[in-house]
Amino acid sequence: MKIKVRIAQKKTEKLRIDTDFIRLDSALKFANAVSSGGEAKTVVLDGKVKVNGEVCLQRGKKLRENDSFEFGGVIYEVEK
Repeated sequence: MKIKVRIAQKKTEKLRIDTDFIRLDSALKFANAVSSGGEAKTVVLDGKVKVNGEVCLQRGKKLRENDSFEFGGVIYEVEK
C-alpha cells in the first residue's frame, strides 16, 4: 500500500528595506502580516514567528538583508 503525502508550499514574499536593518516587530507591521504593534508583540512572544527557520521570541530582533521571517504560513525575505 502506497501513501501519498503532499507538502504544501509556503508562500514567499520579498520585503524591501532602505535601512541597514529592521526590527522584527516593525517588519511584521511593514509586511502587513499584523495590523498593529501590539499584535506584533503578542505573536512574537507567543512563539508564532520564526526567524531564519527558528522560533524567535525577541520582538526587537534586528533583521538584515538575506534574513527571513515566517508568520502565518508566509515566508518574508528581507532584501535591500
